[in-house]
Amino acid sequence: MPAPGPYQKLERGWQTKGRTGSLQSPQKFNNQDFTHLRDYCLSRGLLFEDDTFPAHVSSIGPNLLSEDKLSRLQWKRPMMIERNPHLIMDGVSRFDIIQGEIGDCWVLAALGSLTLQRQFLENVLPKDQGFKENYAGIFHFRFWHFGDWVDVVIDDRLPFLNGRYLSVQPRSRNEFWPSLLEKAYAKLRGSYQNLHWGYISDVLVDLTGGVQVQFPLQKPLSDLQEIIKAAAKSQCLMGCTTPGGQSIGNVELKNGLVKGHAYTVTGATEIPYKNGWEDIIRVWNPWGHGEWRGPWSDGSPQWDRVPVEYKRDLCEDKDDGEFWMSYQAFAEQFSSLFICNNTPSFLDFGDQRGTKWSLAMYVNQWARGLTAGGSNYHNGAFSRNPQYFIQVEEPDLKNYNVVVSLMQKPVNNMTDAQKLFTGFLIFRVEPEFQGLRDRLPVAFFSQYKSKVLKCGLNVSARDVTNYFYLSPGTYVVVPATSEEGQEAEFLLRIFLRCQDSNEDLKSRLSPVMPKGSDINASQLQRLLNEVFLKDRLASPGGGFCFESCRGILALMDLKSNGRLSLQEFKHLWKLLAQYKDIFRRVEGTGSGFLDVSDLRNAVQRAGLAVDDQLLHVTALRYSDSFMRICFPDFVCCMIRLKTMATKPFVGKFLTTFSFDNYMNRDSTCSYYLISVQDLMITCYFVPPHQRKVPEIQHSQPNEALPIV
Repeated sequence: MPAPGPYQKLERGWQTKGRTGSLQSPQKFNNQDFTHLRDYCLSRGLLFEDDTFPAHVSSIGPNLLSEDKLSRLQWKRPMMIERNPHLIMDGVSRFDIIQGEIGDCWVLAALGSLTLQRQFLENVLPKDQGFKENYAGIFHFRFWHFGDWVDVVIDDRLPFLNGRYLSVQPRSRNEFWPSLLEKAYAKLRGSYQNLHWGYISDVLVDLTGGVQVQFPLQKPLSDLQEIIKAAAKSQCLMGCTTPGGQSIGNVELKNGLVKGHAYTVTGATEIPYKNGWEDIIRVWNPWGHGEWRGPWSDGSPQWDRVPVEYKRDLCEDKDDGEFWMSYQAFAEQFSSLFICNNTPSFLDFGDQRGTKWSLAMYVNQWARGLTAGGSNYHNGAFSRNPQYFIQVEEPDLKNYNVVVSLMQKPVNNMTDAQKLFTGFLIFRVEPEFQGLRDRLPVAFFSQYKSKVLKCGLNVSARDVTNYFYLSPGTYVVVPATSEEGQEAEFLLRIFLRCQDSNEDLKSRLSPVMPKGSDINASQLQRLLNEVFLKDRLASPGGGFCFESCRGILALMDLKSNGRLSLQEFKHLWKLLAQYKDIFRRVEGTGSGFLDVSDLRNAVQRAGLAVDDQLLHVTALRYSDSFMRICFPDFVCCMIRLKTMATKPFVGKFLTTFSFDNYMNRDSTCSYYLISVQDLMITCYFVPPHQRKVPEIQHSQPNEALPIV
């Protein structure tokens, strides 16, 4: 929990879908609306020209090229270059990319990894654009920018120097997605010049909205090769860099690698070799050529000593920039490995039990004299820094269980020299201080004797991220600048890992009921909330209300006595466990809400066949004013849909609802009066002397709403 106060800005729904800044509703960068601008150009027969990122040297930057080269720069639309241009041809591939004049290998290496993970690629590259239908010289792409997804609009005028692409060159002459996507990212960063040298870790985050972890290779973790294989299997983005730094330039070594260069990690596996197994890693050079010449490279003799089927599947002797090398050689030749995913699930390597990662995100600021306390925790000013408390549980999890990521907000695309030195410190909060959860005092920090975990504060990076194993207990995370009084906005994300095996889930979802007892709606409400109000799924949207529990009970009550038997109760908890798992998988952000647009995915995962009309009406019924569904409402929705999809019925309502009530005419069962109000379908018993059965019109099966 954050420290309260007027200078704290905590947005609880900060990552929720459906809000401005989400994938479903991204912010409009520079207030430019793609659809509006395209329609305007189409209606007037114009090709879009972007005044906010013009075909001018200002978009290139003042220091990237000499004045002579800038004067010879030309801007060309794809229609001027090729007679039949395409945005995408035969799918998107890393082999579509060839690096140009700009030193943006860090961007292209991340793009190469993006092409391998369709779940991320589709977020960045919208499908509603191309050179055929509705072409107006305008395109758009999406990036994650300081906690928000933003939609960046560009025109398709590309810079050329001496007849060649200034930046990335597509391998196919008439395929333009690499050049246009790179231009959009240059616009987001301020200029093409700001793509000349940078950090692959930044781009991995900007393309996914995920968390990236850097692994130094000078002294690699003993189990790093297992982490890499787990990351490859779990669809992470991965990149790596060679030693050298930005001043090296394109110096190619005798072994084929380039100093100070970024590469994409495209695969990792183990292969039978000689009398054992060899761990090998596949790497791609964004130049589109230039490969490792050592062991396991294309055509190396090591491939002659592996089974034919492995060589056939893995080894391709092409000059496309991609190659294999042993894990040992990889660790020797590269300086850093970067792995990125929505959550740091790759740190679960070797854990056969189910686990999950929860996420808390905060946006705040260091303000001089108020919250900018510097990094010296023995100084009284340090306690002014924002403080965030975490509770680490699950003592049986011995792998890394906490990841903290701190990002300072870029201001006007500041250079590295302008960025502050930032970082965070983690303190264990002993029992005598645990009652002070709003803010720890000066005395706590100035007298602190235990080990302090410190990350960053000695480098001017945009992101400072690290992973830890913390023993169970209460901790406080304190983000700080290196010096007191330095001002900036920051984004803090804290990932906590906890047990989530099936057995553990069942134990948490199975409260004890006395033998032979039944349960009413009030008791059901209490039992549901005792379990789920302790869970992060329920707290943002509130607990189970009495009316919801009464509705659930009516649907699960097979005996129609207003209570649930032990058997009925067990069936309900089985459904709750299933729906909880589905909610987590579909929601995926840790926000505690499900967007209604994802309800179909949830219904399909549950194996329910529901038509679009019913799904739409149900979503409206159970969503809030922001079109979000919290977990308790999701449970009610799914149980109702399951009942409607599976329970037999004898009559059908017209979709126009031209009548409100009808009588069940089956003489073999009880008579009920059925009332429909806002999709809340209620059954009332009708005594025999009041039986009056009206004639009922029947609609066609595909127009009907079943009775439950």
